[in-house]
Amino acid sequence: MAPTNAELWSFLVGGYFLTVLIETPILFFGLSRRHSAFTKLLAGFWLTACTYPMVILVLPNLLWRPFGYWPYIAIAETFAPLAECLLFHFFASRIASDQRTTFQDSLAITGANLTSFLLGLALAALGQS
Repeated sequence: MAPTNAELWSFLVGGYFLTVLIETPILFFGLSRRHSAFTKLLAGFWLTACTYPMVILVLPNLLWRPFGYWPYIAIAETFAPLAECLLFHFFASRIASDQRTTFQDSLAITGANLTSFLLGLALAALGQS
């Protein structure tokens, strides 16, 4: 059963910081060397801030309630890394880049999102047992 709007809102802040805690180290070490340490740390907070409200507050109402959990997960977990890759590429495009470093950055962002998703699933499974 889909969570209520009140449950989604109550999860927003804690879930955001847990996601940042998981994803920022991956971004810090995974983003290409062309980015400063500050940019890498900023990316951990900024990218999640841009996509997390959509994944937690909007998509459950649009997808989870009418279609179920797995369609929601499939779309949300595709939306987040894709949007973050596009945002970061746009943000970082002021810095000289090439295809290899853009691919590395996209891989780091996707890996960070995948890791936080899998850890979230594991935490949810532990909470249900």
